[in-house]
Amino acid sequence: MLAGAVAFLIGSILNGVAMNIGVLIFGRLLLGVGVGFANQSVPVYLSEMAPASIRGALNIGFQMAVTIGILAAGLINYGTAKIEGGWGWRLSLVLAVVPAVVMTAGSYLLPDTPNSILERGQPEKARQMLQKVRGTQNVDAEFQDLLDATEAAKKVDQPWTSILQPRYRPQLVLCILIPFFQQLTGINVVMFYAPVLFKTLGFGDDASLMSAVISGIVNVLATMVSIYSVDKFGRRMLFLKGGAQMFIFQIAVGTMIAVRFGVNGDGELSRWDANILLLFICAYVAAFAWSWGPLGWLVPSEICPLEIRSAGQGINVAVNMIFTFIIGQVFLSMLCHMKFGLFFFFAGFVVIMTVFVYYFLPETKNVPIEEINQVWKQHWFWGKYIPDEGLVGLSRNDEGRDT
Repeated sequence: MLAGAVAFLIGSILNGVAMNIGVLIFGRLLLGVGVGFANQSVPVYLSEMAPASIRGALNIGFQMAVTIGILAAGLINYGTAKIEGGWGWRLSLVLAVVPAVVMTAGSYLLPDTPNSILERGQPEKARQMLQKVRGTQNVDAEFQDLLDATEAAKKVDQPWTSILQPRYRPQLVLCILIPFFQQLTGINVVMFYAPVLFKTLGFGDDASLMSAVISGIVNVLATMVSIYSVDKFGRRMLFLKGGAQMFIFQIAVGTMIAVRFGVNGDGELSRWDANILLLFICAYVAAFAWSWGPLGWLVPSEICPLEIRSAGQGINVAVNMIFTFIIGQVFLSMLCHMKFGLFFFFAGFVVIMTVFVYYFLPETKNVPIEEINQVWKQHWFWGKYIPDEGLVGLSRNDEGRDT
């Protein structure tokens, strides 16, 4: 986290003072390093630190920060676009220093997780940290789970090759498909290109930026819904309900664009039509924000045992970023060629991913992170991949845990 924060800080400064395109690109590359490091480390850190009973809510704090950042960026762009003199873009970019400083200071002050401390051979310090973050001295059962997991992790020299073994097949498949599906919801089409999209549909320059801000506000508020409900109703329910809502409103958006613009793209939106379309898009954004948005980071960070956790999260981040890049590059061409069909395209993937979750993702709500393998063992499909010796904490009850 600290290394990523420093890279992000330097990149922000370079972007603000860039005198040529080379410096600007180099600064953007450093921002990419910062984002990559943060996406890799923060969800795992939160999952390892949090008690099982509130792990989902605390982990979604990461996604909440992301949505607040998206909203802040929209507001800043809306304001700096009005600055005369041609220097507003510099202010927009250099203001990324603010979250970079917060992240640098925060990651410097935060302690390591008990899992990390134990894995580096300091059991007493790890126990003390576990007692501190749980707020109780009675952590024997959970600490024993950590010891068992650490012993298993010591037998694995190369997590990147070990994760390819059949016993880790569920984690490997989920760490690839969840970020792949998350991007194929089409959310980045809306969030990255909202001003372009709204302007293409007939909104004015200011209106398109303000519409992007409105969708950003919806994004933040809906993420709060996820924080409240994820540990109460579970991951599967949010995935399934969110998928259904996304499908409905993607079809609604595509149908409305088809009716108003047709195959040739000729037409216009009345003020009433524009407001209805914005409402549909906000409903779609809300569905993503309380389902696939936060859960796309939460679930991969909590399903991997300690010995492959870094590799699993690394795969999750890499797949996510690769398809973020691909969709970002091809979206405008797809919009020009497919027009309203683009929304039907993403709606089709939402159906596929929702069916996949229904059959292949078990519920992990309130399950201690080091005992997740028990959930896989009981699954109708994945159970055959999990050996009995891979189960941690099977013979102990959870009395005294997560108090």
